[in-house]
Amino acid sequence: MALTPTETRDLLARLGHAPKRFLGQNFLVDGNIVRKSLELGRIAPGDAVVEVGPGLGTLTTALLEAGAEVWAVEKDRTLSAHLSATLAPRFPGTFHLTEADAVELPLAGLPAGRAPGCKVVANLPYAISSPWMDAVLSGPLPSRMVLMLQREAAGRYTALPGTRSFGAISIFVQGAYDTAPGHRVSSSCFHPRPDVDSALLHLVRRAAPHVFSQGHKILIRNCFQQRRKQMGAVIRARQPGREAQWLGVLESEGFSPRVRAEAIPVAVWIRLMAGSPGPA
Repeated sequence: MALTPTETRDLLARLGHAPKRFLGQNFLVDGNIVRKSLELGRIAPGDAVVEVGPGLGTLTTALLEAGAEVWAVEKDRTLSAHLSATLAPRFPGTFHLTEADAVELPLAGLPAGRAPGCKVVANLPYAISSPWMDAVLSGPLPSRMVLMLQREAAGRYTALPGTRSFGAISIFVQGAYDTAPGHRVSSSCFHPRPDVDSALLHLVRRAAPHVFSQGHKILIRNCFQQRRKQMGAVIRARQPGREAQWLGVLESEGFSPRVRAEAIPVAVWIRLMAGSPGPA
């Protein structure tokens, strides 16, 4: 059961801890969202689950009580000490906590052999959402992710080609995951209340996920740096020597050299990267 706003304030006061905005410390105080997270994650006894930024342990406790084995990574020393003192004794053998930066340890120290079958359920700190996602998408890929995100970030991950939000991160996420219906979350579900609404994003690994290499990620990002520029011009500037190959792929997919990066679907980007070693 989630702590109420009053209980959250009281616990923070006992810990002598003021929420840190730069770490995105907005603590979940709505039990319905906790239940929804477990429901979307299809959490079952024995599941290996990664949690990022467990904070006061509200979601962590629910995962552990559902029978999951949880690997959590928490950067804040005070909160890490609180979790070690309260949850570790209650769940010996199934709660694994590491005090570290989640961008540097995106799957919280989960053994590599268990990563492909793991799930991620996390109230993801807004400040690290994109670099953390980029790290996770380098593989091995979790089977399912349920992520609390700023609505704007969730919109970028799920954006369709031809929309203003569609960009490099959209391609990386959608190359590996199908986006399933999520859940809008009001700022009133957190303490302290963030300035923006959030979204519970549900990602399910595709049957044949595509993991872009680091070189290909750089190349795709380069194509979006001047997103209003036509791809023919971008290719001449960024990919000299591979212009014929790229234009041939675009033409075979029904696109002219005048197409812009944001209008090209994910499947076509995967084709474009085939045979491209990376930035020229």
